[in-house]
Amino acid sequence: MLKVKTPKNHRALRELEKHAPKLVENAKKTLILQGTKTSGVLKGLLAEIHHLKKGNSIRYTRKNDNIRPFESGGETSLEFFSLKTDCSLIVFASHSKKRPNNLVLGRTYDHHIYDLVEVGVDNFKPMESFLGDLKVSPILGSKPLFAFIGEGFENVEELKHLKEVLLELFRGEVVENLNLSGVDRVYVCTAVNSNTVFFTQCAVRGLKKSGTAAPRVELTEIGPSMDLVVRRHRLPNESLKKVAMKTALDRSKKKEKNILRDAVHGKLGKIYIPDQQIGGMTLTSDVKGLKRERREAKKNFPASKKTKLDSP
Repeated sequence: MLKVKTPKNHRALRELEKHAPKLVENAKKTLILQGTKTSGVLKGLLAEIHHLKKGNSIRYTRKNDNIRPFESGGETSLEFFSLKTDCSLIVFASHSKKRPNNLVLGRTYDHHIYDLVEVGVDNFKPMESFLGDLKVSPILGSKPLFAFIGEGFENVEELKHLKEVLLELFRGEVVENLNLSGVDRVYVCTAVNSNTVFFTQCAVRGLKKSGTAAPRVELTEIGPSMDLVVRRHRLPNESLKKVAMKTALDRSKKKEKNILRDAVHGKLGKIYIPDQQIGGMTLTSDVKGLKRERREAKKNFPASKKTKLDSP
């Protein structure tokens, strides 16, 4: 692993803090590298991914030995390169007789392997195979849309995991608001069966009138397109997942005490009343104050009655 020295000044300390894990992460970078043997299909695919993630990816073109992500100790080199380049996402390509056109997509947390998905690439078509005038280069900082078609993304565990990794790989920076006119491309993923996904990129050719509030969108396939066959996948460890999924608390909002929100009744509140000491309460009417009022009423009653009777 990369040796990290103790910072000797504040400048070095600030630089180390930039690379440290944060509760609110910045845009994630992708490390693209290849193994000992790589086919021409995978080299073209790696170049396409590097082009689509322009500005947020680092590509190594040299061969790398002893990288076996799914074997014990085989992920050491990946973690080393992840720490060296400060990349949170990994795309690793290899080719063998047992697993031809093999592509491994992985995520890291604190520069340690978080999860992995291994897929086989079939029927790959680069962007150059489509019409040249329809080729759209991604705009720096733009965010694509994703369309997942098929029930497998909700029912099959392998496809659900692949969906999460693909979203993490191509989503870019996290934003709160999105300008609809700036959306220029869509990634379409179709679940063909329980372990195969058809992946392609389409360009948005304007928002046209449809007679309703929602505009009509025309899509044109611009590539790359391929079939991803899921071979192996490794889910994250529960303890590591709990630490990685931790989010920052919003200190600006005041915490509402004794307030509940229900989908039917809306906002509900609880009122706490102190315990009433009913056992020590006097329930009879023989109270000194009441006796005094009765005596005064008896004294005044005959006089008032007498005056009323003597009146003409």
